[in-house]
Amino acid sequence: MHFAQYYLDCLSQASYLIGDETTGRAVLVDPRRDIDEYLHDAEAAGLRIELVIETHIHADFLSGHLELARATDAAIAFGEAAETGFPIRRLRDGERISLGPDGTEGVTLTALATPGHTLESICLVIHEHPDDEVPFGVLTGDTLFVGDVGRPDLLSAAGHSAHDMAARLHRSLHTKLLTLPDATRVFPAHGAGSACGRSLSSETSSTIGDQRRLNYALQPMAEADFVRLVTAGQPATPGYFAHDAALNRDGHPLLDPGPPPALTLDEALAACDRQGAVLLDCRPSAAYTRAHLAGSLHTSLDTRFAEYAGSVVAPGTPVVLIADPGTEQEARLRLARIGYDRVLGHLSDPAAVLERTPALTRRSRRIRHDELAPERPQPADAAAAGAPAAEAPAGEAPAIGAPAADGPAADAPAADAPATGAQLIDVRNPAEYEAGALPGARNIPLAGLAHRLTELDPARPVVLYCRSGGRSVIAAALLEARGFGDVCDVVGGYKAVAAAVG
Repeated sequence: MHFAQYYLDCLSQASYLIGDETTGRAVLVDPRRDIDEYLHDAEAAGLRIELVIETHIHADFLSGHLELARATDAAIAFGEAAETGFPIRRLRDGERISLGPDGTEGVTLTALATPGHTLESICLVIHEHPDDEVPFGVLTGDTLFVGDVGRPDLLSAAGHSAHDMAARLHRSLHTKLLTLPDATRVFPAHGAGSACGRSLSSETSSTIGDQRRLNYALQPMAEADFVRLVTAGQPATPGYFAHDAALNRDGHPLLDPGPPPALTLDEALAACDRQGAVLLDCRPSAAYTRAHLAGSLHTSLDTRFAEYAGSVVAPGTPVVLIADPGTEQEARLRLARIGYDRVLGHLSDPAAVLERTPALTRRSRRIRHDELAPERPQPADAAAAGAPAAEAPAGEAPAIGAPAADGPAADAPAADAPATGAQLIDVRNPAEYEAGALPGARNIPLAGLAHRLTELDPARPVVLYCRSGGRSVIAAALLEARGFGDVCDVVGGYKAVAAAVG
């Protein structure tokens, strides 16, 4: 058997190539949109990709099933409950896919219907030989992760309650996956950092036995307790998820791998004025905070670039990239992986543009943790418990001190301290906020910030923070681009403040 896992760190996404080396027949599971690596590896191994299987209709990335079908003539398969805008093979619960020479020998995959994350979710049990007592492994999609299970709330907008889906997930886990032998290896579709679950491990494989023992969601409990557990504290859903789910369900244009054209500053600004384009600065955060074009949005290529871009740029919006020379193609590809194909071009030589256009250049306002009032960080429910640190109204910052005399850190441009009474916004996910937050902070996760700006007063100062200072820079850029005049973020975020106060 040929078995290969392809793990994409920037989206915490895994895909799989499984083939029978005797016959050369192969399937590809949960592929990303840029497919050249799969095609190269299959050819090198003497494999023909005959079937592309999706464990479910993905929401966090644009899948490559259409690109692979075009390149290889492979059929596309989903679980039996899937409804799509293109022809598919529907895999029934218990259906076997044999890659061997006569349908009875060789590598075999068995589809298990496992609704819960989505209605059409399936898992695939892999046997290297049909009569092996212990399967080689199981591809669990978004049903079971290492350390977690799939979130059950993504279909709420379609009329399926999170509680109903969580109950289905519980039954899928206990009647399907946990009946497999403990030695069965587990290969999920996502790892740490993915918004498809709450506390995914950085490990990209495990075993059924280890997950039975260690996964918090698989411990003995009543179904009702499981439902309460997995419907609470899920990360905010990035704004592009519904867009990607629709494209993966209904169909989408094939990937155009060409490089984005170079644009002058005048051409870039004209695209903003005439086509509604946004300027997306994908340089490192330190470079962005030192100098950036007024009105530009930001998310760095050295972070979860596509996910964060999909949180601050609306789907379908034309984009002009501001990227370090030589990185514009990577930025375009990573946007294409979430279905953001309308990249009009990239600004040629942004460093030179910023140097010769000071009237259009801005510098981010950042403060250090020691410029905040010295109250100790508190659990977010401290106010309800009557803790003294909750004297500031929710969403309003306590007093902020003057900048230190020895100047800000190298990655923190000098800024006047915001006025007392600033709106203090924690842009981390709910579980992070609930574990501990700054006094008076209000939680508006970055993933939902663009849709909740009306909850903030643009005439008042805003102080933003996250865990370590990355997401807060992205949030500050969004607010500045939307006309908020007095915005700053905390360098080092909650982590720095908590370390300082012990």
